[in-house]
Formats: sequence, C-alpha cells, structure tokens
Amino acid sequence: MSKQYLTTHTIDDAHITDIFSLAVTPSQILSASGASSLKVHSTADPAIPLTQTLSSAHKLGCHHIVTSRNSRYAASVGFGGEVKIWAVSPAPESQWSEVLSLQDSNKAGEVWALALSEDGQFLAGTTYDGRINVWDVAAGGKKIREYETKGSFGMSIDMSRDGRFTASGHENGGVYVFNNDTGRMLYSLPSLMKPVRTVAFSPAGTRLAAAGDSRVIALYDVQHGEQVANLTGHSAWINSVDWSDTGEYLLSGSFDGKAKVWSIDQRTCVATHSETDKALWSVKWLPKTGKSEGFATAGSNKSISFYREATGG
Repeated sequence: MSKQYLTTHTIDDAHITDIFSLAVTPSQILSASGASSLKVHSTADPAIPLTQTLSSAHKLGCHHIVTSRNSRYAASVGFGGEVKIWAVSPAPESQWSEVLSLQDSNKAGEVWALALSEDGQFLAGTTYDGRINVWDVAAGGKKIREYETKGSFGMSIDMSRDGRFTASGHENGGVYVFNNDTGRMLYSLPSLMKPVRTVAFSPAGTRLAAAGDSRVIALYDVQHGEQVANLTGHSAWINSVDWSDTGEYLLSGSFDGKAKVWSIDQRTCVATHSETDKALWSVKWLPKTGKSEGFATAGSNKSISFYREATGG
C-alpha cells in the first residue's frame, strides 16, 4: 500500500548556507546551518512564519540541534566544538534563550552528534575518537558518564524515550547500544561496514534503525541485539532517519535529495519524494494534527520543505 504526501509549504532560503539539522516541538521547528544563527519557525500557523532568530549562536555554524521530548529544552553544537543548552518560555511567547554552555575544554570535533533525554536533564554526545559522553544538564553540565567504543568517529547518537538506552553509529560501520542504568555497553550490533550517519530508537524503544553510506536502513531488535530487517531502495548515502509517533513508519533522507517513507510492518517503501537533487541532511516527522501525518526536510538547497499526508483530516 502506497501513501501520498503533498508539499504544503516551502521556506526558500531559510538559511544562507546548507541546513544541517532540524528539531521539532508540537508548535515549532528549529533549524541549524553552516551560518552562525539558529532559526525558529512556528508550525502552528499554516504560513510557518519565522518567530525567532538566535543570532551568533555558533560562530562557525551549527551541525546538530535536538529538542527534548517534553519540548522545553534544546541543545546545539557548533563546528567550533561549543555546546549550548536552550530553554523555551511558556506559550504563547515560546521564545528560546541560552541557559547553559558546555565548554568542557571542547575542541572542534570533541562533540559531534547530540541526543537529549525526554525531560532535557541528560545530554549525550559523540566524539571524533569514539567516546560517548553524558552530561547532567540540571547539575550545571557535569559529565556523569563516558562510554568507550573502538575509537572510530561517532557520527550519530540517539537516546530511547524511556532513557534506558543510548545508541551510537560510527564511521567504521559500528553500531553500539549502552545501558544508561548500568553504564555498560549492552551490544555491539552487526556492522554496516560503512559510516553510520544516523541512528534512531523506535518510540517504544524495541527497535533501532541505523543507516548511512551503505544506502541500507538496518533495523535491530534492541532486546536481543539482532538485526531483523534491511530496508533497501535508497541509491545514495542516507543522512537522517526518524520514526513516526506510532512507530508504524520510518522517514529517511538521502544525499541525492530523496525522502522516503517506509512501512515497518510491510518493510517496504510506501512513498518517495524529491523536491531537490541536492543533499537532504535532516528529515523530521511533525507532531500529528488531526488524522494526517506530516514531515519536514532540509539540506543543501537551504530550504525547509513541509509535507502532509494526502488523506485524513
């Protein structure tokens, strides 16, 4: 069964350079690029207006931005190695302000990919030499964990919604799952052999999706550490994956500008969209409104495109 998504809006030239990362809350989309400013657009308004520009947030540009599931916090990391924590004021203002900067003698590459816990208390980040650091944001950014892997550049990271697990994907194709309660590595998962640019836990935390230069999305059973499926169909590097809120669908974006929606039950691609032939660096589902689901994509064409399911309310 295929699904149809319609382009509902495009913000042209949302940034002056490549948009590397998107993060969402129920009413906003945050974006980060090779320029120094972070942008915030309102998704509550059909026109998706720009509501805030966080100027000079990262002098050399920002490669990752994430939000906590409770939508109260965001974290961003710049090409200079600096990590910033942001908090949002209550609606209707919903303005973001910096509350913490993690210097931690960070040099460029010392922190790469980021993940925030559901309540925003814990921040996990990968490094160029394969370590995964965890900080307690509520304790002023104190480092509380340091996981070791085989020393390969950590390109991607995610934390399960219940906070129990952290997963990381690495340049050498390695995928690791850590138990946050015990502070130990739970699994070294079957390698994808090529760089893993994106990892994501399903909403229930039972599955892990990992993808990258192999052009395949591997699905793992988190409980047993076994690979249970390969989703094939992309013909270029996969830069970003994101699970729908029910866990029924997986969204992916690739280096050739294609976004795909996959049915997890059928393990097949049910929709493909290509607004651009330029790289998509980030794809994100938007919170559901009515019965229809939507998503956003961004990348090298400096625009943010919005899609909504053709059926439903």
